[in-house]
Amino acid sequence: MNLAKAGLTALAILIVAPQGMPAPAGGTVSGKVTLSGSAPKGKPFDLSKEPECVKLHAAEPLIPENVVVGTGNMLRNVVVYISGGSMDQVPVPPNAVVYDQQGCHYTTHVLAFRVGQEVKISNSDPFSHNIHPIAKINREWNKIQPPGTPPFSYAYDREEFIPVKCNIHPWMQGYFAVLRTSHFAVTGDDGRFTLPDLPPGHYTITAWHEIYGTQIQEVTITGGDSQTINFVFTAKP
Repeated sequence: MNLAKAGLTALAILIVAPQGMPAPAGGTVSGKVTLSGSAPKGKPFDLSKEPECVKLHAAEPLIPENVVVGTGNMLRNVVVYISGGSMDQVPVPPNAVVYDQQGCHYTTHVLAFRVGQEVKISNSDPFSHNIHPIAKINREWNKIQPPGTPPFSYAYDREEFIPVKCNIHPWMQGYFAVLRTSHFAVTGDDGRFTLPDLPPGHYTITAWHEIYGTQIQEVTITGGDSQTINFVFTAKP
């Protein structure tokens, strides 16, 4: 091989090689959600309809989870997600999310998952439940689940926030947050959220809470930058 040809081959390798390298990391949007004002004091549920529940919660009453705050009035159970803009094409995860009924309540108050992703519903209590997701856009259904029966799965076709209740135990309430995007988070006791790996683009970020509604903010990601946005909901009188 002559030197000129060898030089061209080496140059081609130098040009092609970077294409096989991993793409640069995306940007990140993070922040916190707080409640301005005083959170309502939850009144303990009347569990007398199910004596087993009364025994389970004799020492620690079961109270509503629709407004839960942590230190510094950080607001829990807020779904923060990409609602518009440069929507991703990340495949729906093949694994199911789990929604369990245990201790006379739903172990996850607000469960977020993807459109088309299975939610596996289980009953860990020694008595029957009847789970009833009250969908308006998707199909509404309800199903009895006796103790000791295996979990069953279901997947939703459209994006929707769906209230969930038990037809046997009226105090049992929760939500399914069925989302198109793979970029979402549900705040915990610290009220914080992180949406990582966002490709460059303009995004609408929505924060949803079952009592206080929704808030929206716009952000633009230009590369691997990190941005901070915060949401503040106001307590109702």
